[in-house]
Amino acid sequence: MTKSMKITMVVEKTNTGYSAYAKDAAVFTVASDLNELYSNTEEALSLAFDRDVTREEFQLQIDLPQFFKYYRVLNAKFLAERIGMNPTLLSQYVSGTKVPGPKQVERILTGIREIGRELSDLEFLA
Repeated sequence: MTKSMKITMVVEKTNTGYSAYAKDAAVFTVASDLNELYSNTEEALSLAFDRDVTREEFQLQIDLPQFFKYYRVLNAKFLAERIGMNPTLLSQYVSGTKVPGPKQVERILTGIREIGRELSDLEFLA
């Protein structure tokens, strides 16, 4: 792996936490939560490629039901209204009864990222 490549790690929920495996390399790891999974992925990729690998060099790929289960603080109904999507449809994606197409995934992800940027820019009054 060169520094310009970005490795995709597919995340799956397990009985004890999470596992992640690389799509294009023989690398895998496990963790009890996503924060730990990031750290363990850095370590696993660094060992596999015999150099320090940073978070900027890989991405975790997770499906919608797992995402909303882990980030329970996000309200799917609020997100649906925010991105102009039918709340029932997003609920079906979240529950796994329907699978979103690529355009819907991008629409959802864009909304989540916008909310993330807004939250990271906020400051509270002291």
